[in-house]
Amino acid sequence: MLLPWPRQLLVARSISFEGLELKKIRVVVVDDSALVRSLLAQIINRQKDMECVGTANDPLIAREMIRELNPDVITLDIEMPRMDGIDFLGRLMRLRPMPVVMISTLTERGADVTMKALELGAVDFVAKPRIGVADGLSELSAQIVEKVRIAAAAHIKRSTGVPASGGVEAVSARSALPSVGRLSTEKLICIGASTGGTEAIKEILTRMPADSPGIVITQHMPPGFTTSFAARLNTLCQITVQEAVNGERILPGYAYIAPGGKQFRIERSGANYLAVVEDGELVNRHKPSVEVLFKSAASVVGRNAFGVMLTGMGNDGAKAMREMKDAGSYNFVQDEASCIVFGMPREAILHGAADEVLPLTERSEERRVGKECRSRW
Repeated sequence: MLLPWPRQLLVARSISFEGLELKKIRVVVVDDSALVRSLLAQIINRQKDMECVGTANDPLIAREMIRELNPDVITLDIEMPRMDGIDFLGRLMRLRPMPVVMISTLTERGADVTMKALELGAVDFVAKPRIGVADGLSELSAQIVEKVRIAAAAHIKRSTGVPASGGVEAVSARSALPSVGRLSTEKLICIGASTGGTEAIKEILTRMPADSPGIVITQHMPPGFTTSFAARLNTLCQITVQEAVNGERILPGYAYIAPGGKQFRIERSGANYLAVVEDGELVNRHKPSVEVLFKSAASVVGRNAFGVMLTGMGNDGAKAMREMKDAGSYNFVQDEASCIVFGMPREAILHGAADEVLPLTERSEERRVGKECRSRW
């Protein structure tokens, strides 16, 4: 029987199941390096459930290849001849939205551009090594094929090209708000997310007033990218957004993002909440892990916490979110229709952790995650 199987595991597998033949995930690789194209094609073709149907060394060739081959997923480099990957991605997501996994070199500029790619609609990214490309990509092969599978099952929406809300007006509004010392430090909003989460988090944070409770966030992201992510959000929001720093007091009007490659949790010191950032073990295969953050919230914040589970693959944080609920928190879970990937929210629901399941955004004034979270503190 098919229904109990997670949808992501059923997408495009070339196996027979009760007589049903499911097609392979068809991938086009776009990269200006012949070596990278060859390595990625080999990694993809080694999988029983996917095949590389074409490679292109620049976006203009890729455009024609996409029209002809109609792939399920493309992997896309950023720096390429004739048109860079960001320009191509923007045009692609406006005219022919489809799942895209970015291949980004791990540099400061690469991190900034990758954040822009996710904003334009890329499902996820892989940090391409700067040196030792052959060995580096081989080591990343499991991550690459996992992200291609996730992308093949993702809900892709057409990009409007509309700039993000906030900007100069949001930043300048900070000076007119009450000082932090006059705001409550009791409540905390705890957010967990993975694939698709960067834009979901942005949607929530850009709508938060500067007198919001402190916000702590774990988004699955490797080292080097969370700094750029926090800086980008900080230019768009009325609240101050930054990477979490070990030992720092968690203040209202601030959002703290778990640094990539570190575990992030909360401790209490008297009336204050403190950030604990440490080089702990992987939890649920992740560092940072939503489970670590939510478990600490259940222990030290209890009924003063609001839990928010956003789009992402897997089950990280689901058990701990139930612990939060048992400790008295009120929990919101993003609904399937507005998720890029419904894995983590679905698991939270199955664990009985959700008080409400809501869309991330609605054009009308219907209830949504960010609005309901604001209304309850």
